[in-house]
Amino acid sequence: MATIEKFEDIESWQLARELTNLVYELTNTGTFSKDIGLRNQIRRAAGSVMHNIAEGFDSGTNREFTKFLRYALRSASEVQSQLYLAVDQAYIDNNQFIVLYEQANKTKGKLHGLIGYLVRQEPNKSVRELIDPYYTGNENPNKDQK
Repeated sequence: MATIEKFEDIESWQLARELTNLVYELTNTGTFSKDIGLRNQIRRAAGSVMHNIAEGFDSGTNREFTKFLRYALRSASEVQSQLYLAVDQAYIDNNQFIVLYEQANKTKGKLHGLIGYLVRQEPNKSVRELIDPYYTGNENPNKDQK
């Protein structure tokens, strides 16, 4: 089974980084950049997704990592909710909304997969020993071990 050496290798972190960059790009222009409250809040929420994944990875155990992944999941949902406000206020158009909303959805999908995988493992094991980024839940993770 593959292991992940650093948080940058985690697919959900990579997707969260893309989401954060998209949010920053979008909030740097037009009327969105002038709504300081919403601009800062959606940036913090997007950054929180990737930061919680990174922080959780270094927490040491599957149980702790899972807790941080759930925080990241909630932050991604917060971004999605704030996107509704941004489109309602005409800060972004429907196409921009869809792109960012779907990026948040992809991130959440990977987070759900990783959380599901981790909760099936030993809770006090080190996250570095058990993470397989391509594990879908259908394979037998112990089939090659003797």
